[in-house]
Amino acid sequence: MAEHTPDASAPASIKDHAQENSPKQGAGSRRGALLAQQDPEVGIEGSDELTNDQMKQLAASGNAHFHRLGWKRLAVVTIVEAVALGALSLPKAYDTLGMFPGVFLTIMLGLIAIFTSYIVGQVKLKYPETASYADAGRLLLGRFGYELFGAAMVLELVMVVGSHALTGSIALGDLNNGHVCSVAFSAISAIILLILAIPPSFTEVAILGYVDFVSIIAAIGITIIASGIQAGKSEHGLKGVDWRTMPKEDLGFAEAFVAVSNIIFAFSFAIGQFSFMDEMHTPTDYMKSIWASGFIQICIYTLTGALCYAFIGSNVLAPALLSSGPTISKVAFGVALPVIFISGSINSTVALRYIHGRIWKKSIVRYVNTPRGWFWWISLVTVFTIIAWVIAEAIPIFSDLLSLASALFVSGFSFWIPAVMWFYLLCEGPWFSKKNLMISLGSILAFIIGIVTLGAGTYATIKDIIDQTTNGSTHRPFTCRPLPSVGNGTASH
Repeated sequence: MAEHTPDASAPASIKDHAQENSPKQGAGSRRGALLAQQDPEVGIEGSDELTNDQMKQLAASGNAHFHRLGWKRLAVVTIVEAVALGALSLPKAYDTLGMFPGVFLTIMLGLIAIFTSYIVGQVKLKYPETASYADAGRLLLGRFGYELFGAAMVLELVMVVGSHALTGSIALGDLNNGHVCSVAFSAISAIILLILAIPPSFTEVAILGYVDFVSIIAAIGITIIASGIQAGKSEHGLKGVDWRTMPKEDLGFAEAFVAVSNIIFAFSFAIGQFSFMDEMHTPTDYMKSIWASGFIQICIYTLTGALCYAFIGSNVLAPALLSSGPTISKVAFGVALPVIFISGSINSTVALRYIHGRIWKKSIVRYVNTPRGWFWWISLVTVFTIIAWVIAEAIPIFSDLLSLASALFVSGFSFWIPAVMWFYLLCEGPWFSKKNLMISLGSILAFIIGIVTLGAGTYATIKDIIDQTTNGSTHRPFTCRPLPSVGNGTASH
């Protein structure tokens, strides 16, 4: 992860080596200053390599390169990180929960995610040395928190990248009618993810993000329009589609919470927010990005879930593009290929910026603007992607393991940890005072949502793992997987 400089507002003005070695204090932050004195890994450290004008120039230009992100591109990056084909799994969640609870939960949880992202941003502004969620862990729990949060973040992101390799395999297999083994296609997907993760700056990644955004909107639009046309041409028309307003009968707790978890995990962009904001040239603009990103996500998720469910009914599959028939699914998967790979690569960049910045914290290599810097960056990208692919292919219960990791970690990164950060790092004076009360109540609500997700999500996932291993429905490592079933493109009545 590229380190923050003492003068973040003008990153190119690294004037002399002595200035870099001065004690760094977060804006108005005594705790941040104290931690910087106690732990040499916090703040800007001296380097024997920065001993001549050439090295100083490389450091200045490298640091400037990693502070070019504006709020509009940040909005694109957060949307792209969060919105992928998972959005097309929400219609199935709506089928389980019912239309009204599904829409209500999507809007409410989206607003809570915007609120917790506000808190994360306030922590970044108050403690500008916080370059990743691992650094936030240090603020809360010292060195133990740094190691714990860093490990959780990397583990979650490596599994997410692995899931994108498998999703790419499904998409390519669908386009190929399953004539090539899924392992080959997942390996090809991993190579594409590797190549797209090579740009180390989120500013460059944001350019790909525009392509990603158009891709997912097009894929969702094709799915909604096609399913709507098919429903309208069916025997009883749209009135004959059997969607429900409320939850289905005999709904078990585990099944219900898996559906709720799909909605919760759709708003998981906070895991990379510290890393994204660390590249902003004007960090105080971050809420413009969060408002734009949050409301766009709420609209995409709500419209996708509600319209696809209303047009397809109880026969809806996950992802919903599989419900529109073989031809439409091929078109939608083809259009969605960019989002599968670009969204996955952004998760690689978030994890690798932390790992790379930690390894080369005291070296010019961290700026990735020298041959040696590029060599080590590309080497880390390669190793990280290979590990993600191997984990995804080698573990028979990988999808459930990813759900378990999300229940354990995303529930914290997006909900209950920001709530704790408000009370421990930001709240000044009594929490129930007039100026703090509303944020405190919102934080309590976010904490409850996060803890319930942690407990219930873990229970539901472990139950599903036990069921799968008991009935023998798991697959063998590195074997060809069957393609998911595709619907016949007709609405259920």
